[in-house]
Amino acid sequence: MAQESTQVPPSAPTAPARALLPFILPAVVVGVAASLVFVGVSSAAEQLQRLLWGPLPDALGVGRWSVLWMFVMLTATGIAVGLVVWKVPGHAGPDPATLALHSPVLPPAVLPGLVLATGLMLAGGPSLGPENPVIAVNVGLAAWLGGRLMPRTPGTLWPVLAESATIGALFGTPVAAALVISEALAGRPMRGRLWDNLFAPLTAGACGAMTTTLVAHPTFDLGLPPLGHPNGKDLLAALVIAPAAAALGMCAVYAFPHVHTALGRLRHPMLMLPAGGVLLAGLAALGGHLTLFKGLSELGQLARDPGRWSAGQLFTMTVVKLAALLVAASCGFRGGRIFPAVFVGTALGLAAHALVPAVHPSLGVATSVLGVLLAITRQGWVSLFTAAVLVTSPAVLALLCIASLPAWLLVTGRPQMQLCADGTPVR
Repeated sequence: MAQESTQVPPSAPTAPARALLPFILPAVVVGVAASLVFVGVSSAAEQLQRLLWGPLPDALGVGRWSVLWMFVMLTATGIAVGLVVWKVPGHAGPDPATLALHSPVLPPAVLPGLVLATGLMLAGGPSLGPENPVIAVNVGLAAWLGGRLMPRTPGTLWPVLAESATIGALFGTPVAAALVISEALAGRPMRGRLWDNLFAPLTAGACGAMTTTLVAHPTFDLGLPPLGHPNGKDLLAALVIAPAAAALGMCAVYAFPHVHTALGRLRHPMLMLPAGGVLLAGLAALGGHLTLFKGLSELGQLARDPGRWSAGQLFTMTVVKLAALLVAASCGFRGGRIFPAVFVGTALGLAAHALVPAVHPSLGVATSVLGVLLAITRQGWVSLFTAAVLVTSPAVLALLCIASLPAWLLVTGRPQMQLCADGTPVR
């Protein structure tokens, strides 16, 4: 009997260089422009934040981190953002609870209101980051301007370039953009090789990252002591902490539609957003001023002197920040969930170290951030990447890969922290 022949499926053909060269100029332009939009919005918000939480309360004779000022500022922020959502054309875009990192192309008329609402939110103190709205703004601008200035370029390219450029700008490296786009491509039919499809997005991400690095000098390194050669105790700690952090994150995911529905009963943005501001002020009074804002500079303060807080205090900040993220994302504030989720994971990891000193602080932080991000974002590569860059310890990477497996089993197939238009969770 003749032996059946086996055939290896042919590899996808590689694109010639001449097919990729026309994408370089659009990618460079979008990369630089997207970074400048991000830096501009962030810088303006930071200047306003310094005024609102510094000279203004000092001039009024009110403590800048007093409970009174927290209630005044967060309620006022809710009113200001509510006015934008109510009165500005486009209403600052769709309900942010229905959006993820991958943004739809919004009409140009929506973008000014979205920028204004995002800047006010970042300055006022709600626990959300700039990533989702800034990506949406850059995607809308790239699609609108690109379609007019370069009409022969495929229209589907502009959103991908803008998203990659903004993610590169946000994280200060194109690696994050490449990971997000490759994860998105995995679920779609793709022509040619993966790297041919990543060529233009990676170019845009690299230009966005380099522009941000040159202009703003961002860093994610928390300055924690590096992890030495891993041992069995480190492996056990990683396998326990990452799923525990993912389970905590899933508590917020399951609560999300219920909190969104409860605040949605107020119906009007001038009721929902001020009410959310009052709730956030109450949480900030409980958790302290480090639980305010997007959390990036605050987690740096947290990691600079982790021995300053007890395990109980750190765990309180963890729960408060997670609740603040849940409220801010449910009541209509325009913002993303990655940066506050990183703060949640950092506080939880430092709490694990304070409770069990044998848990290395870098390992505790990295594995906690990994678990929380897997639950909140459901982005595996971004979660691994973010957890790794926070501690800049090469030894922790293998432990993170192993710890991600039980954490992923815990979150996969379950609801995500994103809602459909009818209010049901995305799965």
